[in-house]
Amino acid sequence: MSGQGIVPDTKDWTWVLDERCPDCGFDAGGVDPAEIGPAVRDNARGWLAVLAQPGATERPDEHTWSPLEYACHVRDVNRKFTERLQLMLDHDEPQFANWDQDATAVEDRYELQDPAVVGPEVVEAAEVVAATYDELAGADERTRGRRGVRSDGSVFTVDTLGRYHLHDLVHHAHDVRDFAARATVAAYDVDAEAFSDGVSKLSDEFDAELDWFAGAVGDGGAVLEIGSGGGRDAAALEKRGLTVRRSDISPGFVELMRNRGYDADVLDPLTDDLVDERHGPYDGVWACACLLHVAREDVPTVLTRLAGATRVGGVLGMSLKEGDGEEWSTHGHVRGPRRFVYWREAPLGTALEDAGWRVHEINHRTTSNGQPWLVTRAVRS
Repeated sequence: MSGQGIVPDTKDWTWVLDERCPDCGFDAGGVDPAEIGPAVRDNARGWLAVLAQPGATERPDEHTWSPLEYACHVRDVNRKFTERLQLMLDHDEPQFANWDQDATAVEDRYELQDPAVVGPEVVEAAEVVAATYDELAGADERTRGRRGVRSDGSVFTVDTLGRYHLHDLVHHAHDVRDFAARATVAAYDVDAEAFSDGVSKLSDEFDAELDWFAGAVGDGGAVLEIGSGGGRDAAALEKRGLTVRRSDISPGFVELMRNRGYDADVLDPLTDDLVDERHGPYDGVWACACLLHVAREDVPTVLTRLAGATRVGGVLGMSLKEGDGEEWSTHGHVRGPRRFVYWREAPLGTALEDAGWRVHEINHRTTSNGQPWLVTRAVRS
C-alpha cells in the first residue's frame, strides 16, 4: 500500500497457498474450484454494502487505507487476475509484467474516487473474472495445471492462481469487517418492523427450546438477551417466569421495542459493558440467530465476554446457521444486504469450551425453508 502515510506492502504472500492465514482465516487447501466464482461475486456484493456506509471514504488512521481505497484495490486486483488468468490459458508459461499496487493507488488517486462509481466497477470486474473461474471449475488436470510466472519468479498454476486471488479478496473483506457489520445493522434498522412482524410466529420446536432454557435458568432468573430484534423471544421468556434484559446492536430494533412499551438497550456484545450497577451477572444468556452476523474471528471474544457476564452454572441458548464460509444475502424480510457467517459443530464447540462454556449439546435443526441450524445449549463452567 502507498500514499501519504501508507507503508508499502512488500511481503510475499504466496505462503497462504500452504498455510491458513492467521488474520483472515482463509484456508487455500479447503477451497473447491467450483466455489471460487461464486465467492468472487459474493465478495463484490459486500463492497457495494461497505461503500454505502458513512465514513467509507475516511482512513481509520494515517497508515491504513479507507474502505474506498481498499475497494479500488479489489477492483484492480480482479482486473489484473482476469488478465493473468487469460495469459495462462492462451500461452505456455507466460511471464507476468510487474504490477506495483502501491504506485497504482497513488497514481490513480484511489482516495479521490467516487464510491458510487467504484462499487459497480468492483461488481463488474468481479463478474468478468468469476465467469472464467466458473468455466474452469470442471476443467481437466492439464488445464488447471497450466503455469504462469510472476515478475519475482513465483510460479502459479491456474488452480493456485485462483486460490491466491480469492485469499486477496477475503483478506481485504476482513480488513473492513467493521463496515460490513455496520451495513448489516443498517439493513435491519430500515426494515426492523417488517422483520419483527415477519418472524412473529413461534414453531413448536422453537417453543420447546424456550421451555428448556427457562427450566435451566430457573423461575425468576435474570437473562441477558443479545439480538432481541422486535422482542418476540423476550416476551415468550417472560411468560415462562424469567426477567429479561432486551438488547440489540440495531438502534432500529431498540426503538421499535421501546415504542412497544419495553425497556431496551443498544448493546454491542463485542465492545460494550454487559454488566453494570443495574444489570448482571446473569443467570442465562439468550442469543437466537444473532451472532451469525459477527465476524468469525470475533465470535470467541463475544462468547468469552458473555461468559464473563454470567454466573457459574448459568446457561446459554444460542443458534447459528450451519455451513461453511460467509455470505451476503438479501433474503427474507430485510431488503438490504446482510452478512452471514456459517459454522460447523466442531469449531463452534471448541470456541464455546475455550470461552468458558461447557457444551451440553449442539443440535442440528432444519427450518421449513431448508436452512440448517446449529442450536446450542451450554452451561457456564
